[in-house]
Amino acid sequence: MNRPRKIPMRQCVGCREMKPKKDLVRVVRSPQGEISLDARGKAPGRGAYVCPDAACLKKAAKARALDRALDTQIPQEVYDQLVRQMEGKTDG
Repeated sequence: MNRPRKIPMRQCVGCREMKPKKDLVRVVRSPQGEISLDARGKAPGRGAYVCPDAACLKKAAKARALDRALDTQIPQEVYDQLVRQMEGKTDG
C-alpha cells in the first residue's frame, strides 16, 4: 500500500501562516554569516521561510522577524537585496 507522503509545512516569518515548504522561499544564514535566498532549500546554515512575495518579506523586515529567526542583525541593504531578488525571481 502506498501511503500519501507527508507534506513538510513551514511558517512564513512575514505573514505567520503555515504553508507547504515547497511554496516558500528559504532565507539562509550560512556558517560564514552571509544572508541569501535559497531557492532549492538545501544550502547549509540556519534557515527561515518566507512567502515568495516581496510584501511578506517587507513585513518580516519591519517586524525584525528574520533577525530573530536567523539569530543575527540583518542590515537594511540585505533586505533590499532580498526584495530585489524576489521581485526579479532569480533561480539561484
